[in-house]
Amino acid sequence: MTATRTDVRSTGRRQTGPVLRTVGQVAGLTGVTVRTLHHYDAVGLLVPSGRSAAGYRLYTEPDLERLQHVVVYRRLGFPLEGIARLLDAEGDERREHLLRQRDAVVHRLDEMQGLVAAIDRALERDMTDRPATTEDLEELFGDGYDEAYAAEAQERWGDTEAWAQSRERTSGYTRADWAEVKRETEGLEADLAAALAAGQPADGDVALALAERHRGQVERHYDCPPAMHRHLADMYLADERFTRHYDDRAPGLARWLHDAIHANADRLERG
Repeated sequence: MTATRTDVRSTGRRQTGPVLRTVGQVAGLTGVTVRTLHHYDAVGLLVPSGRSAAGYRLYTEPDLERLQHVVVYRRLGFPLEGIARLLDAEGDERREHLLRQRDAVVHRLDEMQGLVAAIDRALERDMTDRPATTEDLEELFGDGYDEAYAAEAQERWGDTEAWAQSRERTSGYTRADWAEVKRETEGLEADLAAALAAGQPADGDVALALAERHRGQVERHYDCPPAMHRHLADMYLADERFTRHYDDRAPGLARWLHDAIHANADRLERG
């Protein structure tokens, strides 16, 4: 049912008729600019049903309904000519036109989904290429990472060449780099525990190879000659946190790794 209004004319009589809105009122209601409404009128897409005595545009409720359709189709990217044909068509012609437009919209959706996927890949590359954040490290290493450990390490070794090398080599490590470090470390520790469980002697070939593998992993961060490797091994027994870390893998692993590192350092220094 068409909305009506009641006007009080200068005669004092009350007259009832369709609600008519000015172009400014329509713009305020719909968010479509006055300039756009004028253009729609000029091209015949939305011609207001009424004019005031002074010639101003007046829009009825059916005009507003047509405008709502225009706005929707414009947001979907339909051209003005296509919208006009769609709104004015009837029966089979309207249905066929809608089907064509639907195909066009689906095609655009596919393109947009492809664009979103491309953006996601670019973001992933960007996230992968950037240096890892503290949050990344906490997520990767869990309880194995604590900023307090880093602060303690800096306090103890901050003036050493090894610390400077470590900072330089790891400053650009990405999340993927640290994930690889974690994978290698966990793999080595699993192999150390398996060798201990199998009864391999700490100075045997298997233990020496694992100790050298351990030294190679350390050297990803800083130069670790045999003498320095010995100092690390000693720390694994002197600092209960390191001892607990290895012994949680397998009871006695900290001592076994310590002995294997010392045996491997002796072998390397003998040449």
